[in-house]
Amino acid sequence: MDLDAIVEFLSTVNPFLIYLTVFLIAYIENLFPPSPSDLVVAFAGSLAAVAKTTFLGTLIFATLGSATGFITMYGIGKWFGLRIFESGKIKFIPLEQIHKVERWFSKYGYFIIVINRFLAGTRAIVAFFAGMSNINIKITFSLSFLSALVWNSILVYGGYTLGKNWKKIAEYLETYWTIVTAAIVILLLLWLILYLIRSKKKTNNA
Repeated sequence: MDLDAIVEFLSTVNPFLIYLTVFLIAYIENLFPPSPSDLVVAFAGSLAAVAKTTFLGTLIFATLGSATGFITMYGIGKWFGLRIFESGKIKFIPLEQIHKVERWFSKYGYFIIVINRFLAGTRAIVAFFAGMSNINIKITFSLSFLSALVWNSILVYGGYTLGKNWKKIAEYLETYWTIVTAAIVILLLLWLILYLIRSKKKTNNA
């Protein structure tokens, strides 16, 4: 998606179309990432500062779009997830590993959904595996809505506060995503090291 084209469009249309665009961009992000949804939401927040829209309206439509998109991907994962992997078309991921992820997600899935909006590039993946794990849909929607509400509040407030300088949010987000990604990579490496150590001990004790 061309962010500049979206911004130019939103600058010239009536508030309802702005809300609708924010909803659709936030919705689509969960199905076809990556998407400039965060920056679009921030820009819509900047429009609220000049009375083009309202802070609350922007927040509600962005959050509904995010949560609805999340639950749509949840449905795709629930109904088609196992069929996709069991078909053998994705050969580089063993089916036994998928079942391990399912069990792990059944145990920790709700916590992951809560923090999902604050992680880079995981929103669609988390929703998909939440559906595959068949965790409670009502709780899933509620937690995804809550997570999106908090995250979008930050974005809308940032755009509202910065006004015409809303693009600075892109710099802040880039720094934030870099830190988060580095933290995730470090945690994964630590987990991998511990896993290898435990596997080696089991082999030696066998």
